[in-house]
Amino acid sequence: MENFWDFSVWGSFNVIAILLISLLVANALKRLIKPLGNSLIPTSVLGGIMLLIISSIFTGVTKEYLFDTQFFGGNGAAFLEILTYHTLALGFIASTLKTTKGKMNKERGVEIFNTGVTTVATYLLQGIFGLAITILAAYAFMPGFFEAAGILLPFGYGQGSGQAMNYGNIYETQYGFEGGKSFGLSVAALGFLSAAIGGVIHLNIIRKKGRMRRVGDEKDFIPSSEVHNEGDIPMNQGIDKITIQIAFIALAYVLSYLLMYGLGLLLPSMKATVYGFNFFLGVLAAVIVKAVVNFFHKKNVIKKQYTNNFLLTRISNFFFDIMIVAGIAAIKLDTLAQYWHILLILGVVGLVITYFYNIWVARKLFPRYSEEQFLVMYGMLTGTASTGVILLRELDPDLATPAAENLVYQNFPAMVFGFPMMLLATFAPGQPKWTLLILVGFFLVMNIILFRNQIFRRKKKDAPPAPPAE
Repeated sequence: MENFWDFSVWGSFNVIAILLISLLVANALKRLIKPLGNSLIPTSVLGGIMLLIISSIFTGVTKEYLFDTQFFGGNGAAFLEILTYHTLALGFIASTLKTTKGKMNKERGVEIFNTGVTTVATYLLQGIFGLAITILAAYAFMPGFFEAAGILLPFGYGQGSGQAMNYGNIYETQYGFEGGKSFGLSVAALGFLSAAIGGVIHLNIIRKKGRMRRVGDEKDFIPSSEVHNEGDIPMNQGIDKITIQIAFIALAYVLSYLLMYGLGLLLPSMKATVYGFNFFLGVLAAVIVKAVVNFFHKKNVIKKQYTNNFLLTRISNFFFDIMIVAGIAAIKLDTLAQYWHILLILGVVGLVITYFYNIWVARKLFPRYSEEQFLVMYGMLTGTASTGVILLRELDPDLATPAAENLVYQNFPAMVFGFPMMLLATFAPGQPKWTLLILVGFFLVMNIILFRNQIFRRKKKDAPPAPPAE
């Protein structure tokens, strides 16, 4: 029987409370300190960095991890990881449940497909450079080092700490890579730092060139039509309108859990991978829920509009803010101590290649909203999907451009083309050099697909004219 005064009752609440308080403090600091406000560092990133610094100092003094103290229930670190895991999916579900004003046309379909191919091509580029660095390191100055370690770069940068930890653990337990799990987590931590540093630098470059409007300059007045549309359910009649939105989100997430549970039974060897894509299956479940609701609405069974875009945007932003601050606070800096020089090289190279490749693709293929597309992709492919959304919101606070939608729906083509990458990750420990060659070939194929229109259009233009008919 639990006593209400026990830390086990209050621990989880204390974790959430300290995350929210850090957001309040970070927001106040951005308002009070002009250079900090001008830096365009997202408030959630600043709040997470503050908690990371406090946690590191506490650990250095007491030799105990701050979030594993009794005040946080003794397992606050695990709870931070759980929060990070769930809020990512919940934020995307909330965004997916929003009603769309226009239909999906051919141009949007092409942009979503290209976004998915860009994701996989960036994974491959990160894998090529990461694997080349660790193979070279094993020969040059670290004899006996695990040559395939570099392939963790796309998992840490492109897919986040869950997948990096998963494959690092496989390498540690099955292939003898000592510290593989910590190595994967360290790469993921560096990826998030790269997302914050590179993203903030780019936001400041845009601002100095006068190509962005500060979020703080947005008008405070919100038209009533955005809050409540004609045909919506009442704001509060028997049940609050925001409660309805949260109920739909919960319904979609439970459905996604059932999908993951079923796939886990069918594919037991890929169970960790299946649950690692909770946000993707959450989006799929949200699409199903929205389709069912729209069907009954068209049949006049449901006469009112139950989902509200304004409230769903606020809810998704809340989840993304919690996701970011919890993700940074969960980092343990002592995981960076081992192999620090290899990790530093991987981190810097990962930042540079991801930055320049994605900005090049965005400007070539997404000219109407190239800056927004770059920010959302760079943030996702160095940190997490929510990091991309956080950076995007600094430039596009209302998510008016298709960039956020591209990020959500690109998972469908990305999973199809990206599946071989997961197979290569298990092949790499035995044949790292052959894996590197396969990655290079696969990368070239992805770029031919990505720039298919430019390549084949140019060939048509360069072709000699047909001979005149006799």
